[in-house]
Amino acid sequence: MGRARTNPAPTAPTTARGRRTHDALIAAGREIIEEQGWAGFTPEAVTQAAGVSYGTFYTYFESKDDLLRKIVKAAADEMIAASRVPDLDDPYARIVEANRRYLAATGKAAKVLRMVEHGAYLDDNLRGLLLEIREFYVRRSEEGIRRLQTAGLADADLDPHLTAIALGGMVEQVAVIINELREPLDTEKMVDHLSRLWASAIGLRTPVG
Repeated sequence: MGRARTNPAPTAPTTARGRRTHDALIAAGREIIEEQGWAGFTPEAVTQAAGVSYGTFYTYFESKDDLLRKIVKAAADEMIAASRVPDLDDPYARIVEANRRYLAATGKAAKVLRMVEHGAYLDDNLRGLLLEIREFYVRRSEEGIRRLQTAGLADADLDPHLTAIALGGMVEQVAVIINELREPLDTEKMVDHLSRLWASAIGLRTPVG
């Protein structure tokens, strides 16, 4: 757990230099988690990797658990930013692009997410962050399904929220198979299959061929 903190409670950085140091500690902590796992994730290791003094750690973070939450939040923000889909007129093309971007985004954040998923069972803050990530994707899918239903392009009898959860779970599990189980799948073929399955499930016609 590292030595006990004796410094004043941490505060958000207010200067450009402080923000750089704060961000460097987050980046160093993430790199350690991805390369060494929990065993190497200590305040001492993080500050050494970031090239700052040990006491600097507690200027910005309450504990290594506090840093972990910041790392997860940063990974979540990156995932969400990378997953945003451009405004495409073709609804099927939007589904394809959404699935492609999701798999790519989870691939980049997979190591961090894998490490924290187990901890989320015991830490409500981590659980909340993981739910925040899922909520973004569920909400986006739900809104898309509602638009298609309104336009008469999707099955009006489906509950948009439950459908978004179910289909999102399908794509999420494929990401686990690719990123964690490392099954050697052709990602583009998988995106094509996921998109066709998604469209078929909501009654959206797909391109022939």
